[in-house]
Amino acid sequence: MHELSRAFLFEAAHTLQRDIGTEGSRRIHGHSYRATITLAGVPDPVTGMLIDIGHLDTLLADTRDALDHRFLDEVPGLGPATLENLCSFLWARLAPSLPQLHRVTVSRDLSGDACSFVGKAAC
Repeated sequence: MHELSRAFLFEAAHTLQRDIGTEGSRRIHGHSYRATITLAGVPDPVTGMLIDIGHLDTLLADTRDALDHRFLDEVPGLGPATLENLCSFLWARLAPSLPQLHRVTVSRDLSGDACSFVGKAAC
């Protein structure tokens, strides 16, 4: 079994309606995000690859565009812009085209925060 990962960066803004007593969480603010998409499986015996990276990049470009330099509160199907929801959103967009999808991780490198979603098929 092999795992192959590809990461892409996106910049986006959002708000969070939280009841933690601070006004700052409700203000529009932004983050630099890193999304890492991990595929798992056995490489094709002819090509030696799980997937051609060029093909994977094509699939990821549309998904990246849906998030990059966007106001995440307005992205259809995302819900509140939490790391958890971003992982689920990416999984839902990519899984139909990537049957080898194993894990989606979204991180904010500057703050050290990260969340991963691992699909049921991989468990």
